Amino acid sequence: MVPEMASAPAAETATQDLVEVTGLTKHFPVRAGLLQRVVNWVRAVDDVTFSVREGETLGLVGESGCGKTTVGRAMLRLIEPTSGSIRFDGTDVLKLRGGDLMRVRRNMQIIFQDPYASLDPRVPIGESVMEGLHIHRVGTHAERVDLMMDTLKKVGLERYHAHRYPHEFSGGQRQRIGIARALALRPKFIVCDEPVSALDVSIQSQVLNILKDLQEEFGLTYLFIAHNLSVVEHISDRVAVMYLGKIAEMTTRDDLYKNPLHPYTQALMSAIPSADPKLRRKRIVLQGDVPSPLNPPPACRFHTRCPIAEPICSQVEPPLRLLAPGHLSACHFSERFLS
Repeated sequence: MVPEMASAPAAETATQDLVEVTGLTKHFPVRAGLLQRVVNWVRAVDDVTFSVREGETLGLVGESGCGKTTVGRAMLRLIEPTSGSIRFDGTDVLKLRGGDLMRVRRNMQIIFQDPYASLDPRVPIGESVMEGLHIHRVGTHAERVDLMMDTLKKVGLERYHAHRYPHEFSGGQRQRIGIARALALRPKFIVCDEPVSALDVSIQSQVLNILKDLQEEFGLTYLFIAHNLSVVEHISDRVAVMYLGKIAEMTTRDDLYKNPLHPYTQALMSAIPSADPKLRRKRIVLQGDVPSPLNPPPACRFHTRCPIAEPICSQVEPPLRLLAPGHLSACHFSERFLS
C-alpha cells in the first residue's frame, strides 16, 4: 500500500490533446531454422487508440506482458511500430526523419523502469544528465553545467552528487537521476515506465511527489505506465487498462475506481488491498493463465478467463465503446454494470 500523498487534481484545465495515438500496432517476428525465417509473430500491441491531453497524467495499467511498455517505447520511436499513427503536438512522429525527428524527440523523453541499467557505470551522473544537452547543443558548456546543477536540485540531489558514479547511489537516488535526465531538456511529454515499481514503499511516495511537483512547475504531460493500481490512483487523471495488447477500458481515475465497467478491470480492482480492516471486497479470482500473444484468443481476448463470457464473446470482437461521458469499455455486456 502506498503512503498518504497529495491526490492528483482532476484534468479540468486540459482541453487539448498533446499526443494522439491511432491504431498503434507492434508485432515482433519469431524466427527459426537455419535461415532464420519468420515462423510467427508476437502480437505485443494490436490496434491501440488513445490520446493524452496537455498537462494531464494518463495511467496505463495491466498485467506484466500486456504490452504497456511497448506502447510507451513505440510512442517515442525507441522501437518502430508495425503500423498506426502517432501525432505529437499536431505532428506525425512516424513520418519524421533526421533533424526533424531529433527536434521532436527533445520534447518527448522517458524515465526507465531500471535506473541503474539506463546509466553508464563509467560516467559521473552529472555527465549523464548533461548528455541530452550536448546532443541537442543547448547553450554553452557553462550554461549546460548550470542547467544540470539546477535540474539535480529540483529532484532532491545536491551539487556534489554530480561528480559521483551510479554505483554510489541508492535505488531511490538513481531514479531521481533518471528523472533529472528526462527533465534536463525541459520536454513537454514524458513516458514514465514503471518508475517506482523497484523502489521501497516509503521511497515510492517521495518519487511520486517529485513527479507531481515537476508537472505543476513545468506543465509536463505524463504517460504513467504501472501495474500497481494504488500508485496509479494517486497520480493519474485518467486511466487506460490494457489486456493482451488491447485497451479494455479507459476513463477518468474517479470513474474507474468507483464504477469499473469491464470484467477484467473489476478483477484487478478486487485485488487492491484496503487499509480499512472492516472493508471487505469480494475477490474475483480469474481462472487460467494469460494467453500467449503468439496465439491470442479470437474475438474478445479476455473471454477465456472472463466470469461472464457468453458464446458471442468468442465470435465477435467487442469495440471500445463510449458507454458514459468519457468512459469507454471493450465488453459486450458493460451496460450491466452502469450505475
